Amino acid sequence: MRKKGLQLLPAYVPLAAWLAFSVVLFGWVILASLSTTRDIFTNTLLGSGIQFSNYTDLFEQQEMGRYFLNSIIYTVASCAGIVLVAAPAAYILGRVKFKGSGMIHLMFVSAMSIPGILISIPLFSLFVGMKLTGSIATLVLIYICTNVPFGVFFLTGFFSSIPKEFEESAAIDGCGPIKAFVKVILPVAQPGIITLTIFNFLGVWNEYFYALIFANDEGTRTLALALQSIVYGYSNTGNYGGIFAACMVVFLPSFIVYLFVSKRIIAGITIGSVKG
Repeated sequence: MRKKGLQLLPAYVPLAAWLAFSVVLFGWVILASLSTTRDIFTNTLLGSGIQFSNYTDLFEQQEMGRYFLNSIIYTVASCAGIVLVAAPAAYILGRVKFKGSGMIHLMFVSAMSIPGILISIPLFSLFVGMKLTGSIATLVLIYICTNVPFGVFFLTGFFSSIPKEFEESAAIDGCGPIKAFVKVILPVAQPGIITLTIFNFLGVWNEYFYALIFANDEGTRTLALALQSIVYGYSNTGNYGGIFAACMVVFLPSFIVYLFVSKRIIAGITIGSVKG
């Protein structure tokens, strides 16, 4: 074991250096978010004491609580909608062989390669024509539609790896195809669904481009858009402690989620890559 550890030492050294560098940077941002602008520029972080007012001002003066709630609504509704649409489609493509199934699967894979900027103008024209702009439901629908292709592609591998015996046993017990899917297959594919939900959460929470086009008003603005306006306003007034505090408010939820579910992500990807 000691010999093996020495052999892996060249790989551990750069990883340890990268980890130390990341921890130092992250720690500096946390301290800066609790410091005054003077302390930041004089490199004496927390020299004037802990400034919790940097955070309280965001929610009291900048109404960041409203944008935080909007992002939660967008993220939760989008993640649920993606699973509701992608799971049945992936189940059919992964379990049922029919004419044209390969072509349909290829279409979902091809849709993943389309850049968002390419379809932004047609989407905007479509929603303007349907008079659906300026609402939270509009952006939720866009997030669902643009993330379903990856969801179908990701879950197809999980459903195709589940042994057929599960459905055969369910049929013997009197379960129809839909009931077997809900009661048997979905629980078995839970690692894949959880992993997909985590990916979608991280993606939707930090999404900026579509939010800039479809949710750029006070009532529908996301946290990412609010960060842009706050950084612009605080940079003009010289409140750099508030800027770092705003960055932490946007960053911490996704960091906490990944910190607690990183093992589930690795396990989900590993299970989905092995066919039974």
